[in-house]
Amino acid sequence: MATDPVNPQTDAARRTTGKVRPHQTQNEGLVFEKSSPGKRGYKLPELDVPPVNVDELLGAAARKEKAQLPELSEIEIVRHFTRLSTWNYAIDLGMYPLGSCTMKYNPRVNEWVARIEGLAEAHPYRPDHLAQGQLQVIDLLQRCLIEITGMDAITLQPAAGAHGEFTGILLVRAWHESQGNARMKILIPDSAHGTNPATAAICGYEVENLKSNAEGGIDLEALERQVDGETAALMLTNPSTIGVFESQIHKIADILHAKGALLYMDGANMNALVGKTRPGDFGVDVMHLNLHKTFSTPHGGGGPGSGPVACKAFLEPFLPIPVLVKNEDGGMHWHYDRPQSVGRVRAFYGNTGMFIRALAYILANGPDGLRQTTEDAVLNANYIRKKLEDVYELPYKTPSMHEVVFSDKRQAAKGVKTGDIAKRLIDYGFHPYTVSFPMIVHGALMIEPTESESLEELDLFIEAMRAIAREVEETPELVKSAPHSTRVSRLDEVQAARKPVLRWRG
Repeated sequence: MATDPVNPQTDAARRTTGKVRPHQTQNEGLVFEKSSPGKRGYKLPELDVPPVNVDELLGAAARKEKAQLPELSEIEIVRHFTRLSTWNYAIDLGMYPLGSCTMKYNPRVNEWVARIEGLAEAHPYRPDHLAQGQLQVIDLLQRCLIEITGMDAITLQPAAGAHGEFTGILLVRAWHESQGNARMKILIPDSAHGTNPATAAICGYEVENLKSNAEGGIDLEALERQVDGETAALMLTNPSTIGVFESQIHKIADILHAKGALLYMDGANMNALVGKTRPGDFGVDVMHLNLHKTFSTPHGGGGPGSGPVACKAFLEPFLPIPVLVKNEDGGMHWHYDRPQSVGRVRAFYGNTGMFIRALAYILANGPDGLRQTTEDAVLNANYIRKKLEDVYELPYKTPSMHEVVFSDKRQAAKGVKTGDIAKRLIDYGFHPYTVSFPMIVHGALMIEPTESESLEELDLFIEAMRAIAREVEETPELVKSAPHSTRVSRLDEVQAARKPVLRWRG
């Protein structure tokens, strides 16, 4: 596969590496300061008005020292930012196998629709009667998501998945308080997303851990023992973070409901369910969605996110204000007079640019297309599982859904950890998978290909992973010192954690 054992020249590797100027290759020679006195990227005409005394104009606000701005020609500036763009990996370059993050391709038509002038420039303070097009978009997306989830009502206000969790648990708390007992604790499986226990704590609950069974799912006997009159809800990710569907989900819901507790579902992994089954049909009371995962709005770089919360009818009175309602003439308006509402959770009405993109994705695919994306995502994950299970340890034999979780158990015997394998994968032209998560799998390799990837791309990834497994057996030091072909060499992670350098000083 590779002619050079250090820098494998595979098809995937060539797209992210290649000939680099000496001053760009490794950290030691990296040049940050390129400014040269006297260079200009522009030339203004001579002043044709009298000069202004800046001190008189600005007073104390006028700066006393000249700004230390770089002096460069236009072509140098263009090349600098273009060069930086090539240092980043992106879904537009190749597979992004981050498990639990669903880094799928964002269709360009979604971006085009979101930039339509009447939608892109709509001001949030625009009166309702002048924003009917925008409100119709929001209403249609809400109805689509309600149908997809099998729920009764929804809010699009939360700004991201964790914010959706927060909003959902506020609904749980408000409902219990309306019943005369806010309750004190929330159960969270050991395979949960890390934001789940943080959300429960922020909302004032005690967090009680629920251990998984040998298949990686909920232990029904343990659940029966732990649910009591102080249990407000179970926060459940389904499929779980090991990519396993909770086959006993109806029984889980029944156990909770019999004792007055609610079932909250973390919908981060809905990419495995859309068009196939609906959480509302198997007993979920409230859940959040990630538009930036399941419905293909941009993901990464810290946003922009969107985490709608859907719920059953009995929780609808507690949804954040305002809610969108229809007028008698068929128009729409925002309704604020809702005495049981948990209040606003975000400025304005949510990230409307993401609403437009998500709706474009849903309408472009239609019911059959959405079902197909789910089936393709599950098929791709299982293809990778089958092709790698003879060289990487599979801690749970339960059927995989949209992602597969291996462990580094076999490689660790040679002193190679999951982080080493991930760094070596960069040399083969791929972004690393999710490292060391979920926590219940020691040395986890969490891989989610999504439906975006072709058979050819999957085979390149599989070939790279198998090549790394061979390298671990034959030359483990090669893997432990990776990456070798990147602009910046391997970092000292201990030093980075203990003495982080958070800003550049020239």
